Amino acid sequence: MGKKKQENFLDYVPKRNQLYAWDLNQKKHVEIAVVNRGMFNRMAQIIFRKPKVSKIELDDLGSFIWQELDGVKTVYEIGTAVKGKFGKKAEPLYERLCEYIRILHNNRFIVYENKKRKNK
Repeated sequence: MGKKKQENFLDYVPKRNQLYAWDLNQKKHVEIAVVNRGMFNRMAQIIFRKPKVSKIELDDLGSFIWQELDGVKTVYEIGTAVKGKFGKKAEPLYERLCEYIRILHNNRFIVYENKKRKNK
């Protein structure tokens, strides 16, 4: 029996989900537009005058990472770019980066492209 090779999260290729529009605000921070759908949200829009679209503003680090999520770079390559821009401020780099990307994925803000294949 051969051992099953375990996947390495650093080889994943994250990509922004096209269902979410985004833009840079005046502070050069990414703002992700989230449309509030569903009956509960519709009632809240009418009764409490809640907005139809909520904007989620990312901080400096999150905005930089978001713009790196191009569907081409691996998590490892994104980490290298983060380290080049933020240095020690991003430490512990890969633990924080992996957790951040998992949160974005769990909230469906990103999807994973096929992982890069290493040449055999």
